[in-house]
Amino acid sequence: MKRGLSRRGFLESAIMAGTSVAASGTLMSPQFLPAKEVRSANEKLNLAVVGVAAQGGYNLENVSTENIAVLCDIDDNRLQAAAQKYPHAKCVFDFREALEMPHLDGVVCSTPDHVHAFVTSAALKKGLPVYCEKPLTHSVWEARQIRKLNAATRVPTQMGNQIHARANYRRAVEIVRSGTIGPIQHVHVWVAGGGKGFPAVKTSDPPSSIHYDQWIGPAPYRPFSDAWVPFNWRYWWDFGGGQLGDIGCHYMDLPFWALELGAPTYVSATGEKGHDGDNECPLKMKVEYHFPAQGDRSMVHLTWYHGGLMPEGAEAYKMNSAILFEGTEGRLIADYNTNKVFMHEGKTAAAVKPWIADSVAGHHAEWLTAIRTNGTTSSHFEYAGNLTEAVLLGNVSYRAGKAFNWNTKQLKTDSPAADHFLRREYRAGWVL
Repeated sequence: MKRGLSRRGFLESAIMAGTSVAASGTLMSPQFLPAKEVRSANEKLNLAVVGVAAQGGYNLENVSTENIAVLCDIDDNRLQAAAQKYPHAKCVFDFREALEMPHLDGVVCSTPDHVHAFVTSAALKKGLPVYCEKPLTHSVWEARQIRKLNAATRVPTQMGNQIHARANYRRAVEIVRSGTIGPIQHVHVWVAGGGKGFPAVKTSDPPSSIHYDQWIGPAPYRPFSDAWVPFNWRYWWDFGGGQLGDIGCHYMDLPFWALELGAPTYVSATGEKGHDGDNECPLKMKVEYHFPAQGDRSMVHLTWYHGGLMPEGAEAYKMNSAILFEGTEGRLIADYNTNKVFMHEGKTAAAVKPWIADSVAGHHAEWLTAIRTNGTTSSHFEYAGNLTEAVLLGNVSYRAGKAFNWNTKQLKTDSPAADHFLRREYRAGWVL
């Protein structure tokens, strides 16, 4: 089967047929899609890169071994700077135009969070593999829609929680799953920082180089301000998810992977923001998650902290950001690059032989290889979508001011106030 447009009609008909949620809540994919062609290791892939500076520039550099066919950015200055390195690429400011380029093999999405689902869903509907930055989406509802599309299209996908590819996380997963510290009772995840705090927001006309209406996209329209363009969008609910949305998919990734947590059943969040205003994300936040027992694993209580908040006694570890597993036999503390076991008195930690293969070439290369070989990745959109849903449920609880029980099968809480924040209305002209 030829790539690109030649399979688009087939894929769109498969998507229209839909996906189903089994009784277990697991997303089931249709079984009638043909396998994509396997490409030569020497054949360069044609990629569209949406968002080309800052994190987008990092992602662009990491796929630069391929043929960069399209560069897309709402900032003409950033776009022109990237075009100097990739003079043969087509340059556009609208991702929808970028995705119309024929014979694409994949799409890299590095936009602000509020546009992730739109770029990703448009690409998946065309049967295109996608690498999308974390969090996968801006809302819980969007994450579920992307999981359904991912199940229907079954193309190689990868979320940009790059730490997932590092050896240290793999060694920590092995320690937890080996039973060295016993069954896990509680996981604490804390990260430094929390936001900016904006005492006053000044608006103005956007610079002539910025296509601001396109930048706003599906979000409620607000006049231009450098309080959210080009970077601080992350600290406003209209565009981002605060510190939890930013870092949660990195640090909560480890316990999700090690304990195969799935969806929480209970979420409760508290916090504080720097100034008044419903749009500003909190500077400090604490979220309690309860995950149900599964198989041989008992219920797990996970607590998230940011903005200087930490669990009691955390100062002793002298780590500004960390993941602490508390087991019946000992504790494991880890961050991006280190891990250390502390056994309870009288207990001895047995050596754990590594069994999870290291990533040979890294997170981006894993995705590129999956495209070439019709393979899979370690942070594909089913795994990443589930992780994103759980992370963003913490923000739902905070914004609603309510703790709630979560029904993942029905995509619903037991609180109408919380349900209101699972999704949002899009600006006129934008439909997911």
